[in-house]
Amino acid sequence: MSEQRFGEFVAVRREGDGHVAELAMDRPKAMNAVSTEMARSIGAACAALAADPSVRVVVLSSTAERAFCVGADLKERNSLSDAELVRQRPTTRGAYGGVLELPVPTIAAVHGFALGGGFELALACDVIVADESAVVGLPEVSVGVIPGGGGTQLLPRRVGAARAAELIFTARRVEAAEALSLGLVDSVVPAGQDRAEALALAARMAANSPVGLRAAKRALRLGHGMDLAAGLEIEDAAWRTVAFSGDRAEGVAAFNEKRQPNWPGE
Repeated sequence: MSEQRFGEFVAVRREGDGHVAELAMDRPKAMNAVSTEMARSIGAACAALAADPSVRVVVLSSTAERAFCVGADLKERNSLSDAELVRQRPTTRGAYGGVLELPVPTIAAVHGFALGGGFELALACDVIVADESAVVGLPEVSVGVIPGGGGTQLLPRRVGAARAAELIFTARRVEAAEALSLGLVDSVVPAGQDRAEALALAARMAANSPVGLRAAKRALRLGHGMDLAAGLEIEDAAWRTVAFSGDRAEGVAAFNEKRQPNWPGE
């Protein structure tokens, strides 16, 4: 396994062919509370991953035993002046936006607490795998703020406007079984298996065309919320980027020759 550190609290790990990259939040003593430094590191790691054409899937994980991420570092926030909070905001947005804007499929491996900004990092991913210990929620209104890492926009896209409103306005925490039934997470696995299951899912995704994966994600993201006609035009534009690619030629050839494709990635 190779590991690249981004500051003290973030590591990017890769095994084997390196097509699956694990972005590990590594501030266990604070249950991955997102400080300014940690936010800056998440943003930097995402920028590096987005620029690396060999990356096909990213898994967002946690090294903390009791939590995926408990959200903003409120101890640090309490020490900031209003002016410092304003200056911090672009850095914070860079972390959440960095995950959201990754051009490849992303999977969150969630266990323990995923609250506030922590759940927003998971919501920024395409798929959320949770274990039985997971507790998720957006409790920001209970401390006088609102979800500011994309939660007010990403949650209703997952569960609908009314359900998102109820969850955000009550600030309640939701345990794994209910989270699955509400669509807050996409699967629930036995305790301690979230990372392994997410990496296995990532490996299945990464076996497919890197050109196709990126184009499919682009079409899904850009088309969401559009009317059908506009969405189909977005899909057609994405199709044109793959239809004449080396990956398309290799995929068709491999199918006809009954062999595994060797994707050129272009």
